[in-house]
Amino acid sequence: MKVERKADLQMLLVTLLWGSSYLFMKEGLTSIQELNMIALRFGLAFILMGIIFYRTWSKMTFRTLRQGFVLGAVLFVSFVFITYGVKQTTTSQAGFLISLSVVFVPILVSMVQKRWPEAKIVCSILLAIAGIGLLTLENSMQLKTGDLLCIMGALSYALYILLSGRMVQQGDGKALSILQLGFAGGLALLFSILFEEPKLPASGGAWISILGLAVLCSAVAYTLQIMAQKHISSTRAGLIFSLEPVFAAGFAYAIYGEQLSLNGYMGAALILGGVILTEVKWNKLLHFKKRNPSQRFGI
Repeated sequence: MKVERKADLQMLLVTLLWGSSYLFMKEGLTSIQELNMIALRFGLAFILMGIIFYRTWSKMTFRTLRQGFVLGAVLFVSFVFITYGVKQTTTSQAGFLISLSVVFVPILVSMVQKRWPEAKIVCSILLAIAGIGLLTLENSMQLKTGDLLCIMGALSYALYILLSGRMVQQGDGKALSILQLGFAGGLALLFSILFEEPKLPASGGAWISILGLAVLCSAVAYTLQIMAQKHISSTRAGLIFSLEPVFAAGFAYAIYGEQLSLNGYMGAALILGGVILTEVKWNKLLHFKKRNPSQRFGI
């Protein structure tokens, strides 16, 4: 199997695992409080990744610790919005709304660079806005609290993507991956102690949810992502990641029988279209089409 094909499959598995995370969160929140869940998820993932990549500890520097804290803090805020949002909306809607982070990233880049976004980004924004309206407004003209929290989670996660992309270029990626999980889990534990009554899961179902989030959706997924992104471009990875809400909706239908309304499906399709549009390099695609068939396939 070619290295690129193997990396594609790894990223697809990561996307599948992240799509299942909404289901684990929904199930776990029936018996565990929100901040408590975040603390357990990232705390256990931090311990597991710290053991797997134990050699990374020798490469830790003060700069890496500082960057890890910043990433962990932003990751914590993102998952506060996401976790509270998932509790108050459907699993499928949460998946599509949180996927808007891919649309928000180029918007934030344009704001930082103080320039107008590209035409395709403007089209993606319009598609996303229309999709949000169809998916969430239903008969009223107000966003529900859970939907708004998911959108805020997508925005804060977009900020996390920007910061992590910059910091990974300046330091050790594995070290940052481990530290961010530890700081996110530590902050969640601190706030859980202040505002909740933290406890360990009391049922088998709750433990399955927490272990699914910690081991599969965090430790395994982040490890596979690190391995795969060495061999594929960020654009290609982004296109694969755009399947995450599709997997989330599939899990929601298979387990809970959740189905969107006709407007909901149309809105989800528009959001997914906007997400994919941000990742497609039209210049390269048009150049590829202009080449003759023998050139395309190396004949």
